[in-house]
Amino acid sequence: MMAKIIMTADDSASIRQMVSFTLKDAGYEVVEAVDGKDALNKLNGAKVNMLITDLNMPNMDGISLIKQVRAEPEFKFIPIIMLTTESQAEKKQEGKAAGATGWIVKPFKPEQLIAVIKKVLR
Repeated sequence: MMAKIIMTADDSASIRQMVSFTLKDAGYEVVEAVDGKDALNKLNGAKVNMLITDLNMPNMDGISLIKQVRAEPEFKFIPIIMLTTESQAEKKQEGKAAGATGWIVKPFKPEQLIAVIKKVLR
């Protein structure tokens, strides 16, 4: 069976590293993007099964990224999880309206991340 490919978009290298390490350890393939624009470029023509995105990023933020990804027919139904902080209640609603599947509140533990992924990625 082919490993599922998950993209992580975050401008923080340490978060990308943590997410990437956790996912690879669980048997997933990972594509890293440094912001929304980079994520869109790398999604173009790629076979990605799921997207995990931060909200606050330079060049293109998470909400704009979610909207643009959802506008692409091939990514209309992929799970999109956004990483938020407790104080971003409004952003959660905005993200949901834009098409996010769910969110994970930072800081999170690796096992929480894997539990969410297993739930949405069947």
